[in-house]
Amino acid sequence: MTTTLESVPIRTVSRRRLDGEGSLQVQLDPNVQIGNAKVFAIYGKGGIGKSTTSSNLSAAFSRLGKRVLQIGCDPKHDSTFTLTKKMLPTVIDVLETVDFHAEELRPEDFVFEGYNGVRCVEAGGPPAGTGCGGYVVGQTVKLLKEHHLLEDTDVVIFDVLGDVVCGGFAAPLQHAERALIVTANDFDSIFAMNRIVQAIGAKARNYKVRLGGVIANRSAATDQIDRFNARTGLTLAAHFPDLDVIRRSRLKKSTLFEMEPSPELAKVQAEYMRLAAALYLGSEPMEAIPLKDRDLFDLLGFD
Repeated sequence: MTTTLESVPIRTVSRRRLDGEGSLQVQLDPNVQIGNAKVFAIYGKGGIGKSTTSSNLSAAFSRLGKRVLQIGCDPKHDSTFTLTKKMLPTVIDVLETVDFHAEELRPEDFVFEGYNGVRCVEAGGPPAGTGCGGYVVGQTVKLLKEHHLLEDTDVVIFDVLGDVVCGGFAAPLQHAERALIVTANDFDSIFAMNRIVQAIGAKARNYKVRLGGVIANRSAATDQIDRFNARTGLTLAAHFPDLDVIRRSRLKKSTLFEMEPSPELAKVQAEYMRLAAALYLGSEPMEAIPLKDRDLFDLLGFD
């Protein structure tokens, strides 16, 4: 008797999928922990100003006397250039030079000092369409741990690529204590924020990371953000308006604490200092409930 594909019965078993099932999830080595430092992961829509926010927040922490390490998690590797005044080689670039024999690297090969002593690392990423960003994050933290570079660190900031919330780019959430979301007062940014809230909630089931608040950026008003926050249970941690001095600081490869003094700049600097102090003191975690896409469409953008 000949068995054909058509003659084979197909059984469909219905069951609930586990978190992340059906997609490639990055499992970091549980033995590679950052340690006693306070760890923050900065997320948000691509182009919303996460690197500017992260770098100035790092600078503010350093001005509070904290020992700060900023890790850029983007193949574009431009997270730290306002701190260092240059584009740094990525961890992946440096590993490639030693044929991925990590034991041959020295700390000065991939860790660089920036403004006010902030230590800077650019994790980078795999070539487009290949590999996983989570692997890069894991290798970076492993290198820092092996070289004992996390033992004298008070604050670690992960500046994470765009609004991609796959397993790989959610990997910093496996290390972070608090995740902060940078957003503008518009639908696209808030839509990305809603997705990121979902990702943080998924990781919070198995890791200590919790939501730490929303940073409004490049926005004069916050009415749409406030409406979303009220509905989901989030709160506004800081507000940075769309000021030309912030744009110019990026062009000048400088933090806001190095720009020519002005009354408007002083307010922004004070807001960064207030945010850094509040984050370091700690806050109650937020239990936000993300919205369904249709509910978000109905909530925002209509009178």
